Amino acid sequence: MNAVLEPAAGATPWPSWRNRFASLGDAFFTRLPAQPLPEPYWVATSDACAEALGWPADWWRAPGALEAFSGGAPWPGMQPLASVYSGHQFGVWAGQLGDGRALWLGEVDSPSGPMELQLKGSGLTPYSRMGDGRAVLRSSIREFLCSEAMHHLGIPTTRALCVTGSALPVRRETLETAAVVTRVSPSFIRFGHFEHFAHTAADRAALQRLLDFTIDHYAPECRDAREPAAALLEWVARRTARLLAQWQAVGFCHGVMNTDNMSILGLTIDYGPFGFMDGFDPGHVCNHSDHQGRYAYARQPNVALWNLHALAQALLPLLVPEGADTAAADAAGERLLEALEPYREVFPRELQSRMAAKLGLATQRDGDRELIDDLLRLMAAEHADFTLGFRALAGLRTADGADHAAVRDPFVDRAAFDAWAARYIGRLRAEGSVDEERAQRMNRVNPKFVLRNHLAQAAIERAQRGDFSEVERLLKVLQRPFDEQPEHAAYAAHPPDWARSIEVSCSS
Repeated sequence: MNAVLEPAAGATPWPSWRNRFASLGDAFFTRLPAQPLPEPYWVATSDACAEALGWPADWWRAPGALEAFSGGAPWPGMQPLASVYSGHQFGVWAGQLGDGRALWLGEVDSPSGPMELQLKGSGLTPYSRMGDGRAVLRSSIREFLCSEAMHHLGIPTTRALCVTGSALPVRRETLETAAVVTRVSPSFIRFGHFEHFAHTAADRAALQRLLDFTIDHYAPECRDAREPAAALLEWVARRTARLLAQWQAVGFCHGVMNTDNMSILGLTIDYGPFGFMDGFDPGHVCNHSDHQGRYAYARQPNVALWNLHALAQALLPLLVPEGADTAAADAAGERLLEALEPYREVFPRELQSRMAAKLGLATQRDGDRELIDDLLRLMAAEHADFTLGFRALAGLRTADGADHAAVRDPFVDRAAFDAWAARYIGRLRAEGSVDEERAQRMNRVNPKFVLRNHLAQAAIERAQRGDFSEVERLLKVLQRPFDEQPEHAAYAAHPPDWARSIEVSCSS
């Protein structure tokens, strides 16, 4: 995108802003302006995200848009603030945290309801904790691309509207340049917001206001429950279970599943050291900073449940009257644990359903779980490419003597694959599967294109030289992850050998 832009005739007028989160009160945030990027320029915008907001594609040409979305003069109606929350980081209580490099701008009405906009990388806040409040071009491009990629994969996520950049130097592992990414979400409320008022602030009234706010605006079906706090917990547990099943089914690793990085709406939030697996490895750790492997791919579902228990603990004061005895507290705790039970039911059911769909199974039969598990064991044994392996299976044919050379290609142990494929073909024949119909179904759930680290890295390196064309091109590819796109076949190829050396950490 050109770094110097002139407002177009009839450009987008400023939208009307609302600020419901600000109604919670000063205990929830600090009002402060952003710190503007010096000499900002546009890096990338998402037309699809703009459309979701009800904005035209040329919104960024509106007078003052570049300044507003790089931390300069806000548009009329924006009320910049940084929210406070707490949380557990890598399983350890970290106390007060908060928006250390993010700034909430407010809400706009969209075709799908109110959407909050937030700047990430807009400078120091009271919650920066020794940080500089800035984000770098590298991490901003990664979040921008992955937010939009996940949306087009059909996975619940925050969105990304745009990235702006500047020559301002920022120190991470090396000296890099600054950037700001604008995030979009129905809400940025996290588990950690509830933890803050239950533990750090010990403010029962504020905790109750937060609960009421969340239920009234996002989960009104919980309002008439006998215990709305328990009802909300179950609501969150179900949404989180479905989210985790989707992550696992597509081979996505979040990398830093701290409670302050868990959305109360069950959205993927806070893209830092994430990664889509190349070679399948249940023990894969995408975060170079995660030395104990707490957030390995196979551990993500249990970590999510652990985090839900932390949320339950934060909600406990709302079920226990002040001055209640230990027995009353224990009984309330049991009711919250019961509210978490649906997670144990929903997650495995959703994952089984999604994995069966990846194999094109139209019915449920005994032995399906073993068939799926045996394929995953085979893939893990030789680190077969997760995305390419499942995509290739759509080419399998059930006729005797069919040529399966292309289907076998992702697997080194051909004999082991052939033995599994014989069982798979028998299963497909048993339900009368029609090859072409099944292939179409499979290609609607097994993406051909995901944001692999080496693709993001190539786009980042060109952007660091001032060329943003690869960011735009990659975004367009990722917006159609299930389509063949033969003209972009290189984006679906096996990753190059140098991709193994890419490391992402909490600064990524």
